[in-house]
Amino acid sequence: SIWDWHRLPQYVDPRYTDYARANASIGINGTVLTNVNANALLITPMYLEKVKVLADLFRPYNLKVYLTARFSAPMEIGGLKTADPLDPEVRQWWKTKVDEIYKYVPDFGGFVVKANSEGQPGPQNYSRTHADGANMLAEAVAPHNGIVMWRAFVYDSNVPDDRAKQAYSEFKPLDGKFNDNVIVQVKNGPIDFMPREPVHPLFGAMKTTPLMMELQITQEYLGQATTLVFLPMLWKENIDQADLKKSNALKAICGVSNIGNDRNWTGHLFGQSNWYGFGRLAWDYETSSLEIANDWTRMTFTNNNDVVKDISWMMITSHETVVKYMTPLGLHHIMGANHHFGPGPWVSKMSRSDWTSTYYHKADSLGIGFNRTSTGSNAIEQYSPETQKKFNDEKFLLWFNHVPWDHKMKSGQTLWDEICTNYAAGVEEVKGLQKTWSSLASNIDADRFKHVTMLLERQKDEAELWRNSCILYFQTFSKRALPNGVDTGNKPLEYYINLSYPYAPGIRPRW
Repeated sequence: SIWDWHRLPQYVDPRYTDYARANASIGINGTVLTNVNANALLITPMYLEKVKVLADLFRPYNLKVYLTARFSAPMEIGGLKTADPLDPEVRQWWKTKVDEIYKYVPDFGGFVVKANSEGQPGPQNYSRTHADGANMLAEAVAPHNGIVMWRAFVYDSNVPDDRAKQAYSEFKPLDGKFNDNVIVQVKNGPIDFMPREPVHPLFGAMKTTPLMMELQITQEYLGQATTLVFLPMLWKENIDQADLKKSNALKAICGVSNIGNDRNWTGHLFGQSNWYGFGRLAWDYETSSLEIANDWTRMTFTNNNDVVKDISWMMITSHETVVKYMTPLGLHHIMGANHHFGPGPWVSKMSRSDWTSTYYHKADSLGIGFNRTSTGSNAIEQYSPETQKKFNDEKFLLWFNHVPWDHKMKSGQTLWDEICTNYAAGVEEVKGLQKTWSSLASNIDADRFKHVTMLLERQKDEAELWRNSCILYFQTFSKRALPNGVDTGNKPLEYYINLSYPYAPGIRPRW
């Protein structure tokens, strides 16, 4: 967050206006001021007076303010004994609280809610449904033309047979049971913003309920702010697989922001292209990624056609490159624990099995991959036959299948060799990005050229880290030699397993 809550409302950072202008420039017309793990204090007068200042500042830029709602707020700040959404006293408390919010912000947009997920409270605490909880809040904001964005990223406190299935299992039976001013917010894929995922099965399954796709602009699982990766390539994959053309009155798309206190907003200069690309796709999701890359490059660097061509090529190829050296062929959720930085395919001891890497890749002496076919978890059946056909590509192979190491791929290689050569190719392609960028030195100002140069060197090191550690780890199961031309450096697997990242985003080292 860039909001200085301590100094608000008296001190208003000029950067807040810059933020509003930047969003307005690409058509973003709403902002949720805090993340989804809500604190009930946010809707108390102490904070609402701060929210009012931001809303007043954003209004001329058509940037509407929304807030996260903590489901247990009636108990935590209201003094009630329950937060049961069917309790009349609870419902009245929310109506009174909403009326209070609108006194501070007359054009308040409404709430986004994370409930019954990752320890957050929700209606299921009282044996109620997500629709019961969402409709209670929807009734409170309806007189003010507000909306409720109810997140479908849920998983039970008990580990299900396949976490990829749970949101569908919980929400599909509720189709048509939400109020008209509720929109269900669904992540682009069924796990959690992986480098590559099939589209979430709820898209196309909920025929009458408005759905909004939740994209992640910040690169939580994609190297964070150290990596050049052009995300419209990823988003377009899922948008093209989804059914976004329903005729519901409510239509929306949202993105988890990647802004911060860096001078260039996003840490990595090329991270700006993802903020920009999100705004472009929000208004026309049929816009090509190449068009977005070309336009951003021209506005950011130069109109020199040759330079535009080279930089756009770097952007367009970057996503596939990152997938190759992180999670090729449908591998997923094999990053380090907690901070989600770097490789961690060996992670196997967490408080939940579906927080581990081994839960997802299931490597053994026979092969690798998560069997989601009819002989496994059968998650594939949550998709329509037409959508299932889109997953026949080998890029989703290990997402849906546990495949023998000697399985013959389309290339003629075995699966083991294909995994290894993908990891190796990813590293070489990062070196190709470095080479192309180096050739542009005379066309880019010195400061930005150096900025990207340093980060590409960091990305090359990280790509080698992924290649070496993942190949060495999976080799303990495959028991096969490396294919010709694949190198894993001179360090043993134990070296990579013992690496730690005390300064990774989200980690607070003790001094």
